[in-house]
Amino acid sequence: MDEFRFLHAADLHLDSPLLGLTEKSGEYARLIADASRRAFNDMINLAIQTECRFVVLAGDVFDGDLRDTQCGLFFINGMARLQQAGIRVFMILGNHDAENRFARHLHVTDNVHLFATSRAETRVMEDLGVAVHGRSFGRRDVTDNIARKYPPPVPGLFNIGILHTACQGREGHETYAPCTVEQLVNHGYQYWALGHVHTHEILNKNPYVVYAGNLQGRHAREAGPKGASLVTVRGGDVASVEHQVLDAVRWASEVVDLTHATTPADMAGCIRRAGQDLIEQARGRPIALRLELVGASALHAHLIRDTQDVHLEIEAILASLPDEIWLERLKIHTRPPKRPAVLDHTTGGRIAADIRQAATPETLQAELSDILKTVMERVPAQARTDEMRESILNDVPARAVDLALSLVENPEGSDNAHQ
Repeated sequence: MDEFRFLHAADLHLDSPLLGLTEKSGEYARLIADASRRAFNDMINLAIQTECRFVVLAGDVFDGDLRDTQCGLFFINGMARLQQAGIRVFMILGNHDAENRFARHLHVTDNVHLFATSRAETRVMEDLGVAVHGRSFGRRDVTDNIARKYPPPVPGLFNIGILHTACQGREGHETYAPCTVEQLVNHGYQYWALGHVHTHEILNKNPYVVYAGNLQGRHAREAGPKGASLVTVRGGDVASVEHQVLDAVRWASEVVDLTHATTPADMAGCIRRAGQDLIEQARGRPIALRLELVGASALHAHLIRDTQDVHLEIEAILASLPDEIWLERLKIHTRPPKRPAVLDHTTGGRIAADIRQAATPETLQAELSDILKTVMERVPAQARTDEMRESILNDVPARAVDLALSLVENPEGSDNAHQ
């Protein structure tokens, strides 16, 4: 054919929980429980509406050792909808699928081809002039460069390679099926449909080497629009690759500078403006917000001393906005405004000076390190404590100094301070 479209998707992680929101209220739980399914349904709708001739799924359709067979039936129903529309599906199993006990035994519809785990193979669509090459993961930890053994391109056809890979390595992703972009470019295919990395990224354009990213962000580190790649092929070449947004719940990380905020009303205005911008970007999707407050602010003492009250204040501000925004986490990293270099002879001033001199974050960090060493000796050896220990050492001493100074220099409301 002179022109056709196909949809490239990956990392669906059907029924994966949205981490950081699952412990919220029952109302939140109901709203987010089926986010991955709603994104999947929108993917099916997109393929049908844009008259795609086939869909490529580059691994991790399921989420680990999923025990709910209803999830498998839900996926099969989606494939049946594509079959009714005359759309074929080519899919591989990724590392999460490989540890799923029923993923490779699904009785999928006739329009679906699941690539083998033993070796890379090729499927040809004569009517389109397309050859699709792929290989599924047979186990989770595939550490070999399996792309080296992918078949050569079929001459005269548009060749697509489906590969679940970390490529040359990506932060936050295991280095499964490693390879290089140069290797893929030189293999001779016209399009590489990659999965495993959850961020949409075009690694090369001639030929195209593309990460579709995941359909639905699962936690705050997967912020921003998520979706699939709609590819148009014209005259045997890729004419366009368009990222189609499909996520049902939008994760967002926002930093709000309170340097010029002197009252709670000022803070509310800053947060409200940030929330309105996020709502505009999300286009009606519910938003899970990780909010960080920064800046040398006159509100610093209130923020670190009355954290629970501040959290409630911010939730109330977000609730006043027209669309749904949930406060997934609040991080307070403000600091007190710089004071004039004059000696304060009051009792409070002398105490504050003693705190600054004796209780610096560095000295407290040394003492805290000794305490943590004793505590960590009692923690089971298999527990992953390094990250938690580092976080405590970095944050607690400075916050302790800030809290002590706020109680001395800004005693108003200190009776309600949270210890």
